[in-house]
Amino acid sequence: MDFRWLGRITWEEAYKVQEQLVEERLAGQIEDTVLLLEHEPVITIGRTPDRSSLLRAEASGLPVIETNRGGQATYHGPGQLVGYLVLDLAQHGRDLHDYLRRIEEALILTCQHFQVTATRRDGLTGVWVANRKLASIGVGVRKWISMHGFALNVEPDSLRGFQPIVPCGIQDVTMTCLSQEAARALTVHEVAEAVQSPLKSCLKAQPLP
Repeated sequence: MDFRWLGRITWEEAYKVQEQLVEERLAGQIEDTVLLLEHEPVITIGRTPDRSSLLRAEASGLPVIETNRGGQATYHGPGQLVGYLVLDLAQHGRDLHDYLRRIEEALILTCQHFQVTATRRDGLTGVWVANRKLASIGVGVRKWISMHGFALNVEPDSLRGFQPIVPCGIQDVTMTCLSQEAARALTVHEVAEAVQSPLKSCLKAQPLP
């Protein structure tokens, strides 16, 4: 599994990179690849007729982009670690439910590295600390090659952009970040280093219970 740190780039730039990597993975030219990065401020939403989760997004001044991942509106911006996974899911069980649980498990283990106890919540994709949402997950698949992935809030600045939306369509949700939960300042790059080993182990492990 190849990990690439892209730094801080726009959503559009990252999408172009993903598109190219998907084609290369389909052709067998590259191995499974994970992009780790920060985005310039942006709100994205999956392809859905229900756009109620955008709430005040149009008036916020932030770019709003419809994308080919699943799910409702979310925010990306500085202080948040974004991971885009370009994997051949034919080699990972061809099971999207299991794939999402594996990503969650990798993020839970990453939180443990920073002495933060994170969990899942029944019926809700993502990672939580108590009733506070820490990470969002949304994926797309093309001929069993995955794209998109996760967004893990790391620094307090990562939380500001959620105010104009209903994050992931969940009413009255409280968003949190890893620095707040760990009660110490963490950087996106520091967490990007820490997430790599859990992703490798969880995505290559036997099916989760």
